[in-house]
Amino acid sequence: MKTDIYRFERAVTELEGINEIADKAAAYSGLDEKQKLKLMLLCEELIEMLPNLLLYGKGEFWIETKDKKFEIHSVVEADDLLSSTDREDILKVSTTGKNAAAVGIMNKIKIAAEIMMSNYAHSAGTAGMTFPDSHYAYYNMGMYRDPVADIDEWSLTAYRDNVKQDDSAWDELERSIIAKIADDVTVSILGGKVEIVIKKSF
Repeated sequence: MKTDIYRFERAVTELEGINEIADKAAAYSGLDEKQKLKLMLLCEELIEMLPNLLLYGKGEFWIETKDKKFEIHSVVEADDLLSSTDREDILKVSTTGKNAAAVGIMNKIKIAAEIMMSNYAHSAGTAGMTFPDSHYAYYNMGMYRDPVADIDEWSLTAYRDNVKQDDSAWDELERSIIAKIADDVTVSILGGKVEIVIKKSF
C-alpha cells in the first residue's frame, strides 16, 4: 500500500499533515501502539530535516508498506541547479576545518542529502559522489552502489558497518533514535531529486 502523497512547497515549515499519513499507514498495517510510536518517531526525525532541504525547492512525502515492512519516503526537488552561492552555503565549513553541523546522525543524513544536491548542481547533472576532505569522511564511509537501482546512495547501514572500529562514531550511533529504530536510511539523487528513505520492518 502506498499512502497519499503529501506535497509541500519551498521553505514550508508547517508539516502536520505528515503525522496524519503516518497514523493512517499504522492503522492500515495493524501496528500496535508501541510499533505506531516507533513509526511516528521515525517520521518526526525525517520531518525535522525537511525545512532545511526545502530552502532549495519543493518536496513530497509518502509511506509505502507491505505487510509490516515500511518505507518512509521524502523527495526534495531543487527549483533550479543551485547557484554557486547556494553551493558554498551548503558546503560551508567552520574555521576548524570540520562541518560544525555534521554532529549527530540526523545531521549527517541531512548533510549527505545537501552534498548530493550541491554536487549534482556543480556537475550539471552528474553526481560524482566522494569527497577527499577528511571532514566528509563520514559521507564517504556511507556511500555504496545500489546494484538493483544502479545508483550511488548514502546508507546508514554502510556507514554503521564502516565505523565499528571508531569508538566516538559508534557512541554517536548508539545515542541516535533513528539509528536504534530504523533498519536503514538511504539518501540518493536522480534527475535533480534527492530522496531520503527510512526503512523499518515490524
